[in-house]
Amino acid sequence: MINKAEKIFSYLIFLIPLFLITGPAIPDIVITTSVIFSIFYFIFLNKYQEVIKINFFKISIIFWVSLLFVSFFSYNKFNSFQDSLIFIRFLLIPFSVYLIFFKNDKILKRLLLLILALVIFVCLDTLYQFFNYSSENGFGNDLLGFKSNWYGRLTGPFRDELIPGSYISKFGLFGYAFLILNNKFQKNLFIHSIYLSLIFVVSYVSGERMAFATYALGLFMLFVFLSEYRKSIFLSIFLGLISLFIITKLHPFYNDFKIVESTQYHQGLKIEKFYKCNNETEEVCSKIIEVQPSFTEVIKNFDTSAYGEIYSLAYKMFIENPITGIGINNFKYLCDTDEFYNKLMINYDCASHPHNIYIQWLSEGGLFVFFSFILYLFFLISFIINNEGEKKYKIISLVIILIMFWPIMSTGSLIKNWYGVITFFIIGLSMRLSRFKKID
Repeated sequence: MINKAEKIFSYLIFLIPLFLITGPAIPDIVITTSVIFSIFYFIFLNKYQEVIKINFFKISIIFWVSLLFVSFFSYNKFNSFQDSLIFIRFLLIPFSVYLIFFKNDKILKRLLLLILALVIFVCLDTLYQFFNYSSENGFGNDLLGFKSNWYGRLTGPFRDELIPGSYISKFGLFGYAFLILNNKFQKNLFIHSIYLSLIFVVSYVSGERMAFATYALGLFMLFVFLSEYRKSIFLSIFLGLISLFIITKLHPFYNDFKIVESTQYHQGLKIEKFYKCNNETEEVCSKIIEVQPSFTEVIKNFDTSAYGEIYSLAYKMFIENPITGIGINNFKYLCDTDEFYNKLMINYDCASHPHNIYIQWLSEGGLFVFFSFILYLFFLISFIINNEGEKKYKIISLVIILIMFWPIMSTGSLIKNWYGVITFFIIGLSMRLSRFKKID
């Protein structure tokens, strides 16, 4: 019975990269039920000692306990205890992936192949939408018929979620790992370069700045540490930069407007778009569009930008509650209900979370949770480095973790379904990849 259940859940977990394209609901249900099965698996097959002896597991439990502990001191105890309790489902994902569902090398290879195919599909689908553009209406439908409600943003196959860049930047290097471990593609400079540069280009045109920046950082780290593949990595960066130069010069999205007003505020870049009127004359029409502020404006006026105000509010919450924070998932609650904190958001409404993992743990969990999380990352990195796999797979795994937890960037909330599932699934997959030894 338990063996049949293991096969069923293995198939479901195998499809998590596909389910993540559909939205947050299905992945969260699959992960939650699979983790419950994993607990029974370890207990009834008497294999719990296998996971207990892993130091990274011990620190994962300590991190979870720290979330529960600070909940006693939270402003909204219901929110904090509720989200802290169920957070265990995320923390157990890596061990389910590592010890149960992908323990077989053949399954791991198939999963990496699936990820490779999905990343390529998301890239091509997003590129199709990128070139399906009109100056009047912005980007059109993707191959599945999805269209963004925001002018100038790409959805790819993610319905209303504007996350194709985030998806491919997080999963892309797993696809690269498959190319390296596959005998047919292992030394194919052309295929490696085309694949890596495709992600480079799509992550940029997606408009997701952090996705592009972290992926570029990942390529740089691979170039430094993955010495036997430097030629293909360098060529991919070169091809990517050349492609972006041509695209930004020729694609109308970057050239069919003039700037009316440029501020640091949310949707603070006001531009006038020009297009041919809907008649048979050569008359040119125009309309005013508000889009994301330019990066330089945000940096120059960071204090009054959206991120500046959010980070400033989170910092103030931390200073007022330095040891235990305000409580897990209390950021928006306290911003909405506390007059002192609410007044600190001058130009914007209260955000759902602080938009940075480290700042969120500081403000919502204080130093107690923050240092527990730093220990969590330290033990994770140590686990990957000291694992028994080949050096190149450990390097790829380590780079994936480093760019995913790079501190200087805006992020989603680990407490939220989609971001939590993709993050901890990738942690588990990175752990498993770092153990891989190729046998020719």
